[in-house]
Amino acid sequence: MVEDPRGAIVEVMARLGRETQLHIDERYRHFRITDAVTIVVSLLLLVLAVFNVYFVAVLYQDLEVTINNMDSMYQRLKNVDADMAVITDRFGGFDRHIQHMTPIGDHMAALARVMPGMRRNMDAMAKDMPTIEQQMGLVVPAMVGIEQRMNQMGAGVAIMRQNTVQMAAPMGLMNNFMP
Repeated sequence: MVEDPRGAIVEVMARLGRETQLHIDERYRHFRITDAVTIVVSLLLLVLAVFNVYFVAVLYQDLEVTINNMDSMYQRLKNVDADMAVITDRFGGFDRHIQHMTPIGDHMAALARVMPGMRRNMDAMAKDMPTIEQQMGLVVPAMVGIEQRMNQMGAGVAIMRQNTVQMAAPMGLMNNFMP
């Protein structure tokens, strides 16, 4: 039997048609997969974009709060600076007053050195009073008044000395560390 040469061509063409159809079907299947992947990636990018917009909005709000806090801190620091200037001025005045305490303390120390001698003199005068009383009987009431007043002065000065020593002791301690 003789074979028809056209049959081989038809067979090749049929096979070529089947292969082409398989290739077209496979290509459409790949297109569908590519489309599905593109849609899924697009959806993921859309979700990511929504989250990014949300996070940018939250970041903007946080930065706004931070900037407001920094402005508030700056204003408070300006107030603290002004208060520190007032405190510095007051400490300057306090320092000037403290510098006057040293001469006052020296004067009170000198007064404290003189007062025992004055007390001894007053005691000596008290011993001589009977003699003076005999000799000056008319002046006795005045001298008794003077003695009482001198004793009161001595007690008052002693109290003043004690108060000054109590007041000068803390000030003397502050002189060690104050400029």
